[in-house]
Amino acid sequence: MPPPLPDIRALLTSYLIRHPGEREALDGLLTALDTDRDPTSRSALPGHVTCGAVVIDRRRRVLHVRHKATGGLLLTPGGHVEASDGTLLAAALREIEEETGIPASGLVLTAEFRGEPIDINVHDITPDLAKGEPAHQHYDVRFVFHLADDAPEITLQAEEVTEAVWLPFDETVSPTLRDKLTTSALNGVIVPMNASAIIHDGAGRYLLHLRDANKPDIWEPGCWSLLGGGREPQDRTLLDTVVRELREEADLTVAGLEPYAVEHVTGTDRARVPIQLFTCRWSGDPAQLPLTEGVMLAWVRPEKFPHMTMPPSTRTLLERHAAEHPVPSVRTEGTAVATAPVGTVLNVVGVHLYLEHDGRVLLGLRHPDSAYAGGSWHVLAGHCEAEAATACLVREAYEEAGLVIDPADVDLVHTVHMRERPTESPRIQLYFRARTWEGTPQLREPDKCVRWEWWNAKDLPEPIVPYTRAAIDGIRAGRSYTELGWSQ
Repeated sequence: MPPPLPDIRALLTSYLIRHPGEREALDGLLTALDTDRDPTSRSALPGHVTCGAVVIDRRRRVLHVRHKATGGLLLTPGGHVEASDGTLLAAALREIEEETGIPASGLVLTAEFRGEPIDINVHDITPDLAKGEPAHQHYDVRFVFHLADDAPEITLQAEEVTEAVWLPFDETVSPTLRDKLTTSALNGVIVPMNASAIIHDGAGRYLLHLRDANKPDIWEPGCWSLLGGGREPQDRTLLDTVVRELREEADLTVAGLEPYAVEHVTGTDRARVPIQLFTCRWSGDPAQLPLTEGVMLAWVRPEKFPHMTMPPSTRTLLERHAAEHPVPSVRTEGTAVATAPVGTVLNVVGVHLYLEHDGRVLLGLRHPDSAYAGGSWHVLAGHCEAEAATACLVREAYEEAGLVIDPADVDLVHTVHMRERPTESPRIQLYFRARTWEGTPQLREPDKCVRWEWWNAKDLPEPIVPYTRAAIDGIRAGRSYTELGWSQ
């Protein structure tokens, strides 16, 4: 699909706010946007949109190439928009890669312009009888990028381009672009434009944010990530940015935010995005935060990272932070250690999701090699970490099956207190019924579950985990409690 008209109109509106004197020159494009025609199509006349890439290195030089089609003129890379370009920025990135071999990952958006054009140049195109194209105009929308330090060497597309030349700002061929570059603060130095927070409790847990999987236009949909976002005009510093983002996303205020590192991630347009990371300690209950973006917040320990949908860069970052901040030993010299009363035995707490639809119960077939109940049917379940039982349930439901559940929509319907073997810790198994949920069960952890299926509650499959059968029987009978494995 070509770039949507509303997106082009918003980009042009923002540009004219910065350059109101260019409105008359862009009247033709403004008129075209008021119609239903695609202004990026080569057939759009008397003019159409093209896209260019302005690549700047650390020596304040701009990349130019010699195009065969223009008789060897030096121009910044660029060309026509294709139907596969979802945005004008994507078209510019595609053109730079096609002509010079520099991929989007070798380019960094500037903090000054981000995804908005630095220049829109209007120029006349002579008729091309061979292609049957009459004289028309190009509205060349030009985006500016810094060249990443580790960008690959230029590899020219020999069919279209014969030479690559780096020119100082004041020698840039295009007069309109030259004026804007020489009056800008651009210098080729890459600086962060986003800010995120590594929030940990000092005891090995990290506060992570599950992003909405139903919004493909956001960064890393459906993944666990850090809270944070992009710098806005009102932010004096990136510390202001992360403080504002925490407040807007979760009404969260934390103390002691300190700079930790600058990391680079891949943005939605595939270009590189530098992020300033801050870190701090906090030990509150994320379930009490009014989340305004994404699906949920949860405390997570590093050993869970490999089993979560998470960008590799985020996982590497958090594992590095965890290695640098080891959990202190419980017992330290001269410090009293709290002890449980004599005879106390710790019980493992498990949470279980009881979903019922039209008299049928959702069960999963455990993988044959599963450490527990391999080859048996079981409800969706998991063990509580240092978190509320409902928070654990919500997290496990999404991690294992892609189901989104509001903790306010679950009820505790049965408890099984059991001991499978005398040598093992006793277990308290909590069964929660979800009144509502979003999504269809998916195999998100195929190493644990190989199939989800709805079963008639009166005719459960075999083999089934014994305490799950006991719990379902108890729920159907209206009982709230079952004991298993205790000697009488």
